[in-house]
Amino acid sequence: MSETVQVHEPNPRKKAIMEKTATLASKYPVIVVTNLSKVRATQLMAVRRALRGNAEVFVVKNTLATLALKNAGIKNADELLKHLTGQNALIFSNLDPFKLFLTLEKNKVNLPARAGDVAPEDIIVPAGNTGLPAGPVLSEFREAGIPTKIEAGSVWVNKDSVAVKKGSVISPKLASLLSKLGIKPIRAGLSIALGYEKGLIYSGDLVAIDLEKYRESLVQAYASSKGLAILIGYVTKETAPDIIAKAYREALALATETGTVTKETAPRIFGKAEAEASALLAKAKEKGFQ
Repeated sequence: MSETVQVHEPNPRKKAIMEKTATLASKYPVIVVTNLSKVRATQLMAVRRALRGNAEVFVVKNTLATLALKNAGIKNADELLKHLTGQNALIFSNLDPFKLFLTLEKNKVNLPARAGDVAPEDIIVPAGNTGLPAGPVLSEFREAGIPTKIEAGSVWVNKDSVAVKKGSVISPKLASLLSKLGIKPIRAGLSIALGYEKGLIYSGDLVAIDLEKYRESLVQAYASSKGLAILIGYVTKETAPDIIAKAYREALALATETGTVTKETAPRIFGKAEAEASALLAKAKEKGFQ
């Protein structure tokens, strides 16, 4: 008697998801793995609108994404896939990972802290009137180590105070107090865990550009290179005015020192001579000469 072999057809929905993932991976040169932790549906929609025409955001389970990307023949796929942990969204894009980071940062929002959240930075309660009436809330301030005083029935914070240090877990009571104060310390949105472009892997830290620091570095580099160019007399459109002005000042000083009289140096030379003569006369008078 022959056995009947059952062939399990792949789930049509899962098959469609895998095919779409593989198609997107083949269509776009850049793949970014983003963390969906604390991301709301409205934020995801905002990101999709911001990236429209340049990227596609696809939320897919890690197991299906792994199979699909392997089937797509992605270079260095194993390195990319080992970072697929937790709840993720894949972004397939024509933009490089650095531009994607800036776009995602613009679409992040600040949320109230919840118990168990980790402080992303030192959370500071500013000095001033909290607008909260005096009462049981005073004990919450004391527990948080925030000095207060009562004025006109309201709680005032005496000085800027760190309620919780960066990396510390926010307690239920502190989360409640921060909420009452209207402080929203949790920055939420899509965060890049990994960027992939043409076989190259970029960590999330590497693509996180601080534009202000980058701008300051460029300004400092420009000032330093311009100063060096002026010092060695390297003439460009930017340095020419400064080099000519420097040469003029040096020539004027040399001509004045050597007593070369010109229209420009005459006031300096005669002024110097007059000052020296006055000083000499003063010395002579000290010695008794009239």
